[in-house]
Amino acid sequence: MRYSSDHKAETRARVLREASREIRAKGPDHVTVAAVMKRAGLTHGGFYSHFASRDALVVEAIDAMFEDALRLSRAVEAKTEPRVALLDYIDIYLSRAHRDARERGCPLPALSGDLARAGPAARDRFTAGLAVLTERLSSAVAALGVEHPDVQASAILSQMVGAIVLARAVEGPASDAILENARSSLISRYGLENAA
Repeated sequence: MRYSSDHKAETRARVLREASREIRAKGPDHVTVAAVMKRAGLTHGGFYSHFASRDALVVEAIDAMFEDALRLSRAVEAKTEPRVALLDYIDIYLSRAHRDARERGCPLPALSGDLARAGPAARDRFTAGLAVLTERLSSAVAALGVEHPDVQASAILSQMVGAIVLARAVEGPASDAILENARSSLISRYGLENAA
C-alpha cells in the first residue's frame, strides 16, 4: 500500500512527538526505538523509513522539543506590555504544572544533566536551542530597559531551569517552596510586583 507524502510527514511528526516525551521522561540514553515506535502505535520495522539511526532520532527530537518551547515564548511575547509578558513567562515556567509535566515541559531542565555526556550532534542541537531561547528572553528583558539584557536573560533562564530541576528532585512543600522562592526573587529583581 502506498501512502501520501502527507501521511509520511504526519507519521514522522508522531514519532518525534513520542520520542520527545520518552527522552524528557527517561533521558536520551534510556530511549529505545522499539519503545518509541510502540508509543507512536507503529511497528519497529517502519522506523528506518523515517530516521537513519536512533541517534538521528534523538537529535531531531531535541529540535522538536525546542520548537515546542518556542511556541510558548511566542505566545508570551505576543503581549504588548513587556512587564506583563515577562511575569507571565515566569509564572508559566515556575508553575506546578510545568514542574509536574516531565514529558511535556521545557527541554532545558529535562536534558541538561544528560546532554553533558551526549554526542556532539545532540549537544550542538541543545546548544543551538538554548541560544535561541536565551535570545528571545533577552529581547523581552531589553524591552524593560534593563542593562545587558543578554546577561540578564541567561541569568533568568538559569535560575528558572535550576528551580525546576530542584523542584522535581524533591517532594511536597519543599518542592513548592523552591518554585515560589525563585518566582519571588525574579519578580522582585525586575520590579514585576504590579505587572499583572
